[in-house]
Amino acid sequence: MTYPEVLTNAREVMGGKCKACPVCNGKACSNHIPGPGAKGVGDTAIRNYDKWQDIRVNMDTICESDAPDTGLEIFGKQFAYPFFVGPVGAVTQHYGDKYDDMAYNNIMVKACADNGIAAFTGDGLNAEVMKGACKAIGACEGVGVPTVKPWNMDTIREKMELVKESGCFAVAMDIDAAGLPFLKGMNPPAGSKTVEQLKEIAQMAGVPFIVKGVMTVKGALKAKEAGAAGIVVSNHGGRVLDQCPATAEVLADIVDALKGSGMKIFVDGGIRSGVDVFKALAIGADAVIICRPFVPAVYGGAEEGVKLLIDKIGGELADTMAMCGAKDLASIDRDMITVF
Repeated sequence: MTYPEVLTNAREVMGGKCKACPVCNGKACSNHIPGPGAKGVGDTAIRNYDKWQDIRVNMDTICESDAPDTGLEIFGKQFAYPFFVGPVGAVTQHYGDKYDDMAYNNIMVKACADNGIAAFTGDGLNAEVMKGACKAIGACEGVGVPTVKPWNMDTIREKMELVKESGCFAVAMDIDAAGLPFLKGMNPPAGSKTVEQLKEIAQMAGVPFIVKGVMTVKGALKAKEAGAAGIVVSNHGGRVLDQCPATAEVLADIVDALKGSGMKIFVDGGIRSGVDVFKALAIGADAVIICRPFVPAVYGGAEEGVKLLIDKIGGELADTMAMCGAKDLASIDRDMITVF
């Protein structure tokens, strides 16, 4: 099977909610919910993609010709590449009924672990989703990152018990999910969290705690104050609020503000290729999270589809590193990109 064949297969089973586009740029789905679009017009998702394309890489082949090392060590784990798969929830509602969340996570977690990276898993109103995700991560010796929604504190405590049982190497909370309409209907209400609440959550996690959904220097410093081990510069894929800047536009300032802090910086939003991964690392991210393109990879090819996409992105990254004179990830710096 080839990756284009995976996309063709996906279009036949995804019910039209996701078009399985050759380039996932947010334009075909824009404001479609249910579906991979946004609750607004979807301009932030489109901007996420476009702004990575405004960054260009600086070719330099006057260097050693050894194959570049794409390996990453983070939170005590070694990975083949500096990119991870992002969390997805309610896949039946948003993408099609071929899979439910449990089946989707089973495929994704194993395929990622088998191919040198890790998956962030989703969460949902159905308690079985987190149970299934943590079980899948446990079966892969903890290679996965459960992502807990910003529920009320009692629910978070219950979820964290499942997280601990999984043996995961880190846990995340997508605080940007506070903008999802279904969370606001909970009783007691879920949503935004204070620094003090995040401190409590970080302490109960028991493993490195990642705050996903940081878009400002102020937010990054709040996450640091709360004791987070890492952040994800993210606007929830542009799904929760129109008129946001793109993640590529705010990443550099956040990286500079956290320099020397020891916090790990991930970034997502519109990153679609190994060249885009290289750009994010050049700005200063430690790693990248890619989400939507992996959904049609599962729907169109299950574990084989995920492997094909991992290999594609990883190969693009290695090629870009070789053509820009980077022998390893530590060699990638801002001199290797130009921002227009």
